[in-house]
Amino acid sequence: MEIQRNISEFILLGLSYDKNIQIFCFVLFLFCYPALLFGNLLILISILSSSLFYQPMYYFLSHLASLDICYTSSVTPKLITDLLFGTKSISYCNCMLQVFTMHFFGSIEIFILTAMAFDRYVAICKPLHYMIIMNRTRCHLHVLAAWAGGAVHSFPQLLMAISLPFCGSNEINHYFCDIFPLLKVACTDTYFTGVLVLVNSGMVVLAIFVLLFGSYVIILFTLRNHSAEGRRKALSTCGSHITVVILLFAPAIFIYLRPPTTYPEDKIFALFYTIIAPMFNPLIYTLRNTEMKNAMRKVWCQGYFQRKHTIN
Repeated sequence: MEIQRNISEFILLGLSYDKNIQIFCFVLFLFCYPALLFGNLLILISILSSSLFYQPMYYFLSHLASLDICYTSSVTPKLITDLLFGTKSISYCNCMLQVFTMHFFGSIEIFILTAMAFDRYVAICKPLHYMIIMNRTRCHLHVLAAWAGGAVHSFPQLLMAISLPFCGSNEINHYFCDIFPLLKVACTDTYFTGVLVLVNSGMVVLAIFVLLFGSYVIILFTLRNHSAEGRRKALSTCGSHITVVILLFAPAIFIYLRPPTTYPEDKIFALFYTIIAPMFNPLIYTLRNTEMKNAMRKVWCQGYFQRKHTIN
């Protein structure tokens, strides 16, 4: 049966109808987005310009920082523009592209976090075999597997979105295009599609969260046999990872692990994994990380003094 597409664009209803809230959100996100870009670029350049890049944890962290930039850039600039000009339309093609990029970069980020958890598990539970297990080739394979997993997850999401017929209302009660809000405006029975989304998104997110939670339980259990200094350093690193995992997974589980429906609270929870978590990731990973702070100080401070000495 031919797919009906009697609309060429969608109207994003945004976060709120209240003008004051819209102004507040515009000012807030106008600050958050540059801060997000600056923080993640700072981490990315600092790692690439130092010896930390050759350590597995920071190798994965550099990929996480670049993914945060790509992930949030697929939503936030459009959101800021809509809040500024009040035009909240998005073309059909751009809407489908947004569905794909959100799930593609978001799922890769989840798989990278899984690789980082595995790296910490090996470092703490099997320290004598760490360099053998987490060699450079295996790190590359982890990243390649993360990108492949992102493609396997996101292309079915895109195909499900493209296959939906739209012949009535084109108003999406969200600030970006996602599969559940699109199901609400499709002019067909979307129960089966909703079940597929639940399996493809909700169950996958839950399974990975349980896996990550289990790995950190094993890590914390193993730390009982370490020295006080070793426990402090390991807990500092694992604490950063756990904080990022909770900020990303908790709202994602709330939104995707349920029957295909939408709630007003969805937009607030979505802010956590689209803007808030990517913005705080640089702080979370550097605030209590001595190696990262030393690398940043070495790269940026020495670079500044070298340029100053050259000019003089």
